[in-house]
Amino acid sequence: MNVENPNSVHTGILADRPAECSPEEDRHQEHFKTDHLLRNLKGHTISSGAVTVSAQGAKFVLSLVSTMVLARLLMPRDFGLVAMVTTVTSFLRVFKDAGLSIATVQRERITHAQVSNLFWINVAVSIVSSLVVAAMAPVLAWFYRDSRLVGITLLLSTTYLLSGSTVQHQALLKRQMRFKAMAVIEVGALTTGVIVGVVMALLGFRYWSLVASSLSIELAGFLLTWSISKWRPQLPSRRSGVGPLVRFGANRTASDFITSVARGSDNLLIGRVFGPGAVGLYSRASDLLMRPLEQFLSPINAVFLPALSRLQSHPERYRSTFLRVYEAIALIGFLFTGLFLALARPLTLVMLGQRWEQAAMIVGGFTIAAFCVPLANSSTWLFTSQGRGRDLLAAQSINACVTFSSFLVGLPFGPVGVAIAFSVTSLLVRLPILYFAVGRRGPVRTTDLWMRFLRHLPLWIVVFVVTWLTRTLVGSLAPLAQLVICGPVGLIAAAAVIYNSPPQRKVALHLLETLRELKKKP
Repeated sequence: MNVENPNSVHTGILADRPAECSPEEDRHQEHFKTDHLLRNLKGHTISSGAVTVSAQGAKFVLSLVSTMVLARLLMPRDFGLVAMVTTVTSFLRVFKDAGLSIATVQRERITHAQVSNLFWINVAVSIVSSLVVAAMAPVLAWFYRDSRLVGITLLLSTTYLLSGSTVQHQALLKRQMRFKAMAVIEVGALTTGVIVGVVMALLGFRYWSLVASSLSIELAGFLLTWSISKWRPQLPSRRSGVGPLVRFGANRTASDFITSVARGSDNLLIGRVFGPGAVGLYSRASDLLMRPLEQFLSPINAVFLPALSRLQSHPERYRSTFLRVYEAIALIGFLFTGLFLALARPLTLVMLGQRWEQAAMIVGGFTIAAFCVPLANSSTWLFTSQGRGRDLLAAQSINACVTFSSFLVGLPFGPVGVAIAFSVTSLLVRLPILYFAVGRRGPVRTTDLWMRFLRHLPLWIVVFVVTWLTRTLVGSLAPLAQLVICGPVGLIAAAAVIYNSPPQRKVALHLLETLRELKKKP
C-alpha cells in the first residue's frame, strides 16, 4: 500500500475496518465524527480561531510575566543548567507523540479500536523514553562536567509518562475542533506551572524552580485532559487497521526526531564548549523570539491543520484556504521581525533586565530565522494534511544536516555566531529546500510560495530601516522609552507600505474581516 497517497491511505484504512461496527464502536462514535464540520467549515474555523486566539493571548501574557519575573529572580547559569538537560530530553520528546496525534487528526475516518491501539503505543513509547532519559542522567553529568544535572534529568524524565498518556485524548479534541476544551487544558496547565515556578524562585530554590514548573505543567495537563475528555481507550486489539496510521506516524516521528536533534544541538555544543552561563544567555535569547512564535503558530496549526485535512478532496478550496492563511502569516511575520531586529537591544533589556545585556546581540542574530520559521512551519502543513510523510522526512533530513552544519560553522564565534549562522542558512538554504519539496505535488506549487514570500519582503526592509534609523536618533534614552517611541514609528511605516501595495492591502483587509468575525462569535 502506498501510504504517501492520501486517497490510498484512506482506502486502506477503510478496507482494514470490520464490515460492521461493534457495540463498543457505536458507543464511542461521538468522539470520532467530523462530517458535521464540513457543513460549515468556515464557521467552525472562525469560532475555533476565536477561542484559540483568546487562549494564546492568555498564554502569551502568562509566559511574558513568567519570563520577566524569573529572569530577575534567577541567574543565567540557572537557566543554563536546565537548558542543558531539556536540550537532550527534547530529542526524545517527539517519541511520546510518535506522530500518532497528527495521524488521528488528519485521517478522514478512524475507529475506536484504532485510536485505542494508538493510545497504548503512545504510552509504551513514553515509558521507554522515560527510562532512556533516566539512564542518560550520569552520561549528561559526565558530558557537561556537572553533577547537578543528574537530579534534574531524573526528575524531568517523569514528564514523558504524563504527557504520553494525553496524546490521543487531545488529538480527538482537535479532530473535532473542540478548542474550548483545549484552551482550558493549555491555559490551566501553564498557569499552574508559572505559579509553582515563581513561588519556588521567590523561596530561593534557584534552578529547581524551573524543574518544578515543567513538572507542574505536565501533571496539570494530564489531570485536566482526562477530566475533560470523556473518551476512554479499550484494551489493545488485533486487526484494527492501525498499520497505515503507524506507518504515517513513523515517518512523521523520524522527521521530527531528526529535526529536533539538529535544532537542539546548538545548546548541546554551546554548553560543552562555553558552559552553563553561555547556554543560559543563548536559550533565553532564543526563547524571547521563538516562544512568542510558537504561541503565534500553535493556534494556527491547531485550527487549520484539521481544516486542511477535511479539504483533501476539494483541491481548489484547499489551495485558496492555505494560501490565504500563508500570506497572512508572511505579512505579520515580516512586519514584526523587522521591528525586533531594529529593537533587539532595548527589547532584551526591558524583557530580561540589565544583567542579560549580552543576550541582545543573540536576539538580533535570531531575527532572520524568526520570519523564516513561521513560513517553513506553515509549509509543512501541506505535507501533513496530504499524508506525505515520506516527503516530509526527506526534506527535513536534508534541512537537519544544514542546520547542524550551520551550528558548527558559527560555534567558533560564540553564541552570537551560532545564532547568525542559523538565521542565514534558514533563509538561503533551508527554506528553498522546503519550498521545492513541498511544491512538487498537491494543489499548492513552489511558485505560489515564492510569489507570496517576495511580495511581502519589501515590508520587512522598510520597517527595519525606518525603525533602526529612529532608534539611532533616540539611542541615548532609556530602553523602555526607545521601545515606546520606535515601535509606533515602525508600525506607521508598515501601515504606509500596506496601504500603497494592493496585494498587501488585500491581505490586511482580509485579516480585519476575520477579526470582525472573531468578535461576533460567542
